[in-house]
Amino acid sequence: MGERPAAGPKLFTVEEANAALPLVQAIVQDVVAVSQEIVERRERLSQIKGDRKPTAGDPYGDELAQIEEELEKERGRLYEFAAELRELGVELKDGLTGLVDFPSRMEDRVVYLCWKLGETEVLHWHELDAGFSGRHPLTADAVITPGADDSGDSAG
Repeated sequence: MGERPAAGPKLFTVEEANAALPLVQAIVQDVVAVSQEIVERRERLSQIKGDRKPTAGDPYGDELAQIEEELEKERGRLYEFAAELRELGVELKDGLTGLVDFPSRMEDRVVYLCWKLGETEVLHWHELDAGFSGRHPLTADAVITPGADDSGDSAG
């Protein structure tokens, strides 16, 4: 009891995606910051490790262990932020650039509304398999339809 059938992804209108942007933007800013920290820690770890084999009494052993522990904590934070976005119905596509997609419906198919950190609003869309390089500007002829309350009426 209490179980509901699994529903498909939340489908956003452009208006709904833009209304969610303040929260999404705050989370994505954190994602980008943590992603950059992870990259920097990995680089530092690589520099310290170099081509050396671990030996007993290695003076860098403690620093390596600390960096690896911090790296794991940062990965955990990144997963938490990604989970927050998923709970909102938003898909994180690139943590370093702050790229996210909002599932949506255009005419008779599901597409993504595409937003990247730094953009003021959701202004692009792309097919599910196209990715960032295949995104198109939202124009008057890009008919985004509500996903959840599809009444079957066709306008225009």
